[in-house]
Amino acid sequence: MASPGALEPAAGSVPGTKVELTVSCRNLLDMDTFSKSDPVVVLFVQGSGSSEWKEFGRTEVIDNTLNPDFVRKFVLDYYFEEKQNLRFDVYNVDSKSCSILKQDFLGQAFVALGEVIGSQRGRLERALTGVPGKRCGTILLLAEELSNCRDIVTMQLCANKLDKKDFFGKSDPFLVFYRSNEDGTFTICHKTEVVKNTLNPVWQPFTIPVRALCNGDYDRTVKIDVYDWDRDGSHDFIGEFATSYRELSRAQSQFTVYEVGRGAGAGGRGAPHARADPPLYPQVLNPRKKCKKKKYVNSGTVTLLSFSVESEFTFVDYIRGGTQLNFTVAIDFTASNGMPSQPTSLHYASPYQLSAYALALKAVGEIIQDYDSDKLFPAYGFGAKLPPDGKISHQFPLNNNADNPSCAGIEGVLESYLQSLRTVQLYGPTNFAPVINQVAGTAAQVTDGSQYHVLLIITDGVISDMLQTKEAIVTASALPMSIIIVGVGPAEFEAMEELDGDEVRVSSRGRYAERDIVQFVPFRDYVDDSGNQVLSMARLAKDVLAEIPEQLLSYMKTRDIKPRRTDPQ
Repeated sequence: MASPGALEPAAGSVPGTKVELTVSCRNLLDMDTFSKSDPVVVLFVQGSGSSEWKEFGRTEVIDNTLNPDFVRKFVLDYYFEEKQNLRFDVYNVDSKSCSILKQDFLGQAFVALGEVIGSQRGRLERALTGVPGKRCGTILLLAEELSNCRDIVTMQLCANKLDKKDFFGKSDPFLVFYRSNEDGTFTICHKTEVVKNTLNPVWQPFTIPVRALCNGDYDRTVKIDVYDWDRDGSHDFIGEFATSYRELSRAQSQFTVYEVGRGAGAGGRGAPHARADPPLYPQVLNPRKKCKKKKYVNSGTVTLLSFSVESEFTFVDYIRGGTQLNFTVAIDFTASNGMPSQPTSLHYASPYQLSAYALALKAVGEIIQDYDSDKLFPAYGFGAKLPPDGKISHQFPLNNNADNPSCAGIEGVLESYLQSLRTVQLYGPTNFAPVINQVAGTAAQVTDGSQYHVLLIITDGVISDMLQTKEAIVTASALPMSIIIVGVGPAEFEAMEELDGDEVRVSSRGRYAERDIVQFVPFRDYVDDSGNQVLSMARLAKDVLAEIPEQLLSYMKTRDIKPRRTDPQ
C-alpha cells in the first residue's frame, strides 16, 4: 500500500511486459538442388483458451543458408498467468507467392513463451519436426524484455523560511509534483505528506518511478508547488518552482537550493513551459505577490537533500537471473468430497472428463512447470486414513514415498493422485497448517532469492484448523513462497476469502503477515455453461496465477534482493 499522501498511477496505466524474441535456426533441411534453402520462420499464436492457431508474423527471408540468424524480431506481450502457446513453422521460399502453403515446409516447433523466458539466460533450443523420416534441424529462441525506463528515484527535500499562512500558527506545508505534458499542460504525479506547524519542514524521503516523474524525458519540466494544508481542503498556495529530472539528479553530488516564488498555482498562467531548461538555482516565485510588493524576493527556499536512482526490477529479471519457481501440490482427501467411485463425488473422473481436482491441477500446473527446471513437483494429500493401519494424515506423499515426494511433471502428479484415490480412505478433518508448514520449512532453507515456492491447495470444504493456518500463513509471509487455494464444490468459502488477505492482512496472535501471499478462487466460477472446458481452465489459471509475479517481487524488495546478472555468451 502506498504511504499516505502518495499518488499511485491509475489502474491499467502501466503497460504489460513486452518480450522480444530473436530467432535462429541450425542445420535446416536443404531443399534446393543447386543452392541451399532460403528459409523464413512464421510464428503462430493461440488465443487464451482457444485451440485455433493464428499467424502472428514472419521473419525476413534469408537466401542460401541452412543456419540463418534472423534480424526481424517478434515482440509479444508477456503474461505470467497465462500459458502462451507458440508455433514456429519454417519454410524454404521458392516461389514469389505470398501464400506460405506454396513454399517448401522445413519443419516446426511448439513452445510456450514461459518456457523460453524460464530457460537459462532466456535461450531455448528446440528440435524441428514434421517432415517424416528427416532430421529437420533445430530452432533457437532468445527472449529479452524490452526496456521502458524502469528507473526509480528516491529523494528527500526540506524547506526554509516559507511564508506564514495560518493566522494562529505557522504553516502546514506540503509539496505537489507535476509532470509536464507535450501540450504544455501538467499532470500531478506525487504529493508529499503534510508537516504540521512549521516554516522549516523536512519531508520524508519518497520513491517515484522516473516514468511517472518525466516519462523518461530527462529535460522535461517538473513543476513543484508548495501549499499550506487546510483542514477544509482549501489549501493556501505558498509558491512554486520548476526543475527537471536532469537537474534534480545533480543533487547526487551537491545540494540544490530552489527559491520558492509566487506563481499561479497548478497549471495556471504562471506555469512554466513543457520543456524548460532550468538554471542550477531556479527561482520558485509567486508572481501575484511579486506584483504587489516591489521588495518581494521569494516565499522561502526548498533544498533537495538527497537524490538516488536505482533500477526497478521485474519478474522477468529474476527469472532470467536464475530464480526457480518450485511448485508443490496439496489435495483434499476428506470424506466430504464423496466416494470417488460415485458420479456425485468431486473426485470422480468419468471416461470422458477429468474431475474438478484434476482440471484445476492441470490448469495451474501446466503454466508453473515452465518455470521449474527439473519438472519435479512434491505432491501431498491431506485428510485421509492411510493403509495399513488407518492412521489419519494431513500431509502424506501422493507417490507413497516419504523420502522423495516429488512427481515427474504434472502428469506424474495426476497419476499419483489417481493411484492414491484407489488406496487411501477419505476421512477428515480439513487441516491446511501441516502442509503449509511443510513447504515453509523448505522455503526457509534458501532465502537468497534463487528459489521461490508456490503451494497449490485444492479443497472442497470449510477449514478445520483456522487458527493454526493463520499462524502458518503469517510465518510463511516472511519466506519466499506464495499459496494458491482453489475451492471446488458447492460449499461456502468465507474462511478462504479471509485468508486471501486482499482487504485485511491476515493476522495471528497480534502478528500481521508481512505480505499478502494467498490467492483464493472458487472453481465453480470457472465452469463454462457452454462446456468449453479449455477456455474455462485458461481463465482459472490466469486468475489464480495473476498475483504471483507481484508477490515474488514484494519478497525480493523487502529483502533487498536484486536479480543475479547473467553472463552473456
